[in-house]
Amino acid sequence: MPDASAAIRRFNRFYTREIGVLDGNLLKSGFSLAEARILYELGQTPKMSATDIGEKLNLDRGYLSRMLRSFQKKRLISRKTDAADKRRSHLSLTEKGRTTFHQLDRRSSQAATGMIANLPPGAVNALLGAMETIQGILGKTAAAPNYILRRDRVGDLGLVASRQGLIYEQEYGWDKTYEALVAKILTEFVGRDDTVNERAWIAESHGTILGSVYLMKEDAETARLRLLYVEPQARGLGLGKKLVSECTAFAREAGYKRIVLWTQSTLTAARKLYVNEGYKLMKEEPHHSFGKDLVGETWELLL
Repeated sequence: MPDASAAIRRFNRFYTREIGVLDGNLLKSGFSLAEARILYELGQTPKMSATDIGEKLNLDRGYLSRMLRSFQKKRLISRKTDAADKRRSHLSLTEKGRTTFHQLDRRSSQAATGMIANLPPGAVNALLGAMETIQGILGKTAAAPNYILRRDRVGDLGLVASRQGLIYEQEYGWDKTYEALVAKILTEFVGRDDTVNERAWIAESHGTILGSVYLMKEDAETARLRLLYVEPQARGLGLGKKLVSECTAFAREAGYKRIVLWTQSTLTAARKLYVNEGYKLMKEEPHHSFGKDLVGETWELLL
């Protein structure tokens, strides 16, 4: 993917310039970025071994050894042989090392605050959300849930339609007619403005939408669950399950006797959520939609 590679390299050049790591003198501290990271790790976790640091930071052993010798010469760290394993030694910051670390940590915090000082709140939230997304995808970590569920508001409709269109195109090859359907459903939802019988839940983290679901009135006894989706970086957090259960709780409170939904046989993750919530498959019907031959499924949950 040459375009993606060029974009990543361009971002790396921009960001390393912004945070000032190119001159080998991070935050005018006299330390390189690698040296600062070592001091940070020792400041957070006393008595680490050189092997532990090297593995955590993915540093070359010889390069790390030279930096540690420099730290010892400057009396920033001390070594103590492990009583159980004489071949292993633990590293700790000296009093001078701790003072140096705290100064560097304070400068880093001030620099980060300075980067966003003149940004409006919405831009800060968008920036934090983007950082969280990058870290989650590249780190392949399943972070603890860090989102809120809120009602829909101005600006959500276009974002939800756009993201659903893109995600289903990328993951299933659906064409733009699906995005058009999403937009039509959302337009209907807003036009009805029925806050008593209908509800939207938007999952958000630092201003970034992570997923959503809509519950709409079918008739006096029936609600319809629509447009459930979860962003790829937020999967595995239980968010889909939470969105589905919110629909169930609201439908019961609103006095509905059942919830129905229409999905496709290929959407296996969503189907599993519905099964776990207690939905039953009522009907299957082949059809051609969104540029694909699909099998549509109608599911029902009795309340």
